[in-house]
Amino acid sequence: MPGTLTKADIVETIQRENGYTRKMAIELVETILEMIKKSLESGDDVLVSGFGKFCVQSKKERKGRNPATGETMMLAPRKIVTFKCSGKLRKAIKDG
Repeated sequence: MPGTLTKADIVETIQRENGYTRKMAIELVETILEMIKKSLESGDDVLVSGFGKFCVQSKKERKGRNPATGETMMLAPRKIVTFKCSGKLRKAIKDG
């Protein structure tokens, strides 16, 4: 599967490989993504065995600069999501 994997691709694969209707496959994908999103929004990590872990991390206030003007400014604290792949996935990618 060359290129970028999209949500539509995931829905189509679930539909084709599991015999679900398109509507059922869409609902399944949307439910899973919503669960992940809600967990991350509440600050919880999401661990998918054999795949990896999504973590919410806090970034402190820091000095930055406006690239357009070169002006120094303080960047507000914020939260970001990071992903660390599992050893199994890392090996699969490496052996690719």
